[in-house]
Amino acid sequence: MAEIPLKMKAWVYEEYGDVSVLRLDEGISVPEIKEDQVLVKVVAAALNPVDFKRRQGRFKATDSPLPTVPGYDVAGVVVKVGSQVKNLKEGDEVYGDINEKALQSPKQFGSLAEYTAVEEKVLAIKPNNLDFASAAGIPLAIETAHEGLERAGFSAGKSILVLGGAGGVGSLVIQLAKHVYGASRVAATSSTSKLELLKSLGADLAIDYTKENLNELPEKFDVVYDTVGLGDTGSKAVKEGGTVVGIAYPVSPPGSIFVLTSDGAILTKLNPFLENGKIKPINDPKGPFPFSKVVDAFSYLETGRAIGKVVIYPIP
Repeated sequence: MAEIPLKMKAWVYEEYGDVSVLRLDEGISVPEIKEDQVLVKVVAAALNPVDFKRRQGRFKATDSPLPTVPGYDVAGVVVKVGSQVKNLKEGDEVYGDINEKALQSPKQFGSLAEYTAVEEKVLAIKPNNLDFASAAGIPLAIETAHEGLERAGFSAGKSILVLGGAGGVGSLVIQLAKHVYGASRVAATSSTSKLELLKSLGADLAIDYTKENLNELPEKFDVVYDTVGLGDTGSKAVKEGGTVVGIAYPVSPPGSIFVLTSDGAILTKLNPFLENGKIKPINDPKGPFPFSKVVDAFSYLETGRAIGKVVIYPIP
């Protein structure tokens, strides 16, 4: 292992606001690790909507103190381990969502840096068939997709409608529902240009939201997974006695919103499906964005037009 420096490059913001508050700092101290943590040399990271919502100050009441190094998703190499770490060692290639609770005191020093300190329990060994850039976009989205399906009681033989099927979470809900849970029928929505992507992921029915009224769909589903926040659209598309689960406001009854709890054990459980190709990471073709272009990556994600995940690679 190369010697760990005292200072590192990292993206940081000292106040809440738009992308203009972000700046690259080359003199951030490399974080110290606690007994249950490892130090990860970051190779790739990915952006999620929670990153820009946090930067905008939407969660300031429960946020960690400023200044903040943003970033939840990470893929990299363990370079130091704490005294209570049991299953990871130096040299391990790992990935994960580094914040166990997305909104409750997330880490002040995230993954958009050369190094980040992470609890062992939120990390997993990187799938051996994926490079770092592909792996970096998976953790938060696949854990969110999985947790929502579990909360909905999804199981083999059930049907599902995914609102926002081409996004980071939606693209993985489709794949998990079809290829892991054994859905009888998967429908998903997107704009016209992304319909073929939905079908390639396993959607039996790809619905163009620019041409069809989602509040008047003729078919009803056992579960509606709303990744976008379309209000009562989900409640109108679900069967009587069915379940609506969402990750963005608004969601109308009988729907419920949840916030992910990050858990590396879920990644370990799903790794075989990534390694055998049943689940494929979907990263936006405009990326990966180099470390110097983090502002551009944020700006692009905030247009709402990204396909799959927006990845930052290489770092630095």
